[in-house]
Amino acid sequence: MAQRVQDGPEDPRSPAPALPSPQGDDYLDQIQDGLRQVAHAHGRVRELLGAVLAISKELELDSVLRTINATARQLAQARYAALGVLDDAGEFAELITSGFGRDQFAALGDRLPHGTGLLGELVRHPHPVRVNRVAEHPHAIGFPAGHPTMTSLLGVPIRVRDKLYGTLYLADRRNGEPFTDDDENIVVALAGAAGVAIENARLYDRLRHATEDFQRRLLPRMPRREDLELEARYQPSTEAPRIGGDWYDLVRLPGRVPCLMVGDVMGHGLEAATVMSQISNMLRVIAFEEEEPPSRILRRLDEVLHELHGGPMATVIIARLEPTAHGKRLHWSSAGHLPPLLVTPDHRARYLKTDTGLPLGVDRAMAREDQTKTLPPGSTLLLHTDGLVEHPRRSIDEGMADATGIAAVRASAPLSELCDALLEHGHHAFHDDVALLAARLAS
Repeated sequence: MAQRVQDGPEDPRSPAPALPSPQGDDYLDQIQDGLRQVAHAHGRVRELLGAVLAISKELELDSVLRTINATARQLAQARYAALGVLDDAGEFAELITSGFGRDQFAALGDRLPHGTGLLGELVRHPHPVRVNRVAEHPHAIGFPAGHPTMTSLLGVPIRVRDKLYGTLYLADRRNGEPFTDDDENIVVALAGAAGVAIENARLYDRLRHATEDFQRRLLPRMPRREDLELEARYQPSTEAPRIGGDWYDLVRLPGRVPCLMVGDVMGHGLEAATVMSQISNMLRVIAFEEEEPPSRILRRLDEVLHELHGGPMATVIIARLEPTAHGKRLHWSSAGHLPPLLVTPDHRARYLKTDTGLPLGVDRAMAREDQTKTLPPGSTLLLHTDGLVEHPRRSIDEGMADATGIAAVRASAPLSELCDALLEHGHHAFHDDVALLAARLAS
């Protein structure tokens, strides 16, 4: 940045500089110019605050980096921007681009800068740099064929704590003029906020993975059975927090009767996950000891939850696969939960819609109903929480219809592929957690 040079200290006894005559045109011009400068500065400060808010509200690291890139280019009115991310060895690991030339750079594939030219010089000496004529700079070498042409350049380092994370490069102002002190100051200020946003995104990512790992450790692994193929999936919400009260479980009752259970505690966060763990553990014990119809197990669970925990709200479905002379009989009961989805080998799929009753925690004295359905050999039973079929922009009936269609098409596919297809239909964007438990009968 250019420094102002003064001839010497100002004499306090010197008379104040004369102001132009209030009656002159020069005086009016000076006032107008001052007002324009104040308005310009105020406008850029507002733009900077808006940019800081934009990057601060992002939690996903990739979104943070792309927002930094786009907002910096907008602030400096640059035609092209790139954010070079460095690895632990100080070499370019990623280059995020925006604006004019982005498609040209994308065509270069994985050919990242090698750090031998101008961009590498900015990494070796991480301080703000302005270059008015890139082609004339002694280090402006090594740009690959097809790289966007750059006339002027403004480079600003981005630090996370005391470590250089990367460098933000802006090229060519839209008005064709060189970058100014004002441009440099405002992008440097944005880079300071960017470092904080990147650190927050990294902390969020570590917390997200830790909580997701904690959630998965609470869920059981599916056992191997000769008469039954089992698959289970847990997909956390893609919105914070990535921990909640969805779970699945399977208990082998006396007589080797498998009992499938899926539930969803109301709410999210660590509290919901804690309640989920308590309910799941109690349900295992009650289901094994009671040896009663599923409706009785749910009623007993509701009574215990009221006595010990004040009756937390949760939906649960319990389904037993009981042997018959011709295969299996599905015997289930629901406490406000979605019904089972049955898929038969002839590529037909439908939800076994019945009265689902009220969730746990509403009325512990309420009688609950049992339902039964004979399952043909080779059929598939799917139990899941509502996160699989819920979406803010569509009704739950539409979501269930989509799941039914996917299940029908994949009826003869491996069970793992069927489960993956149901989750992939959400395009990896889930507004709620998903617990999915699938069981396929032997043919």
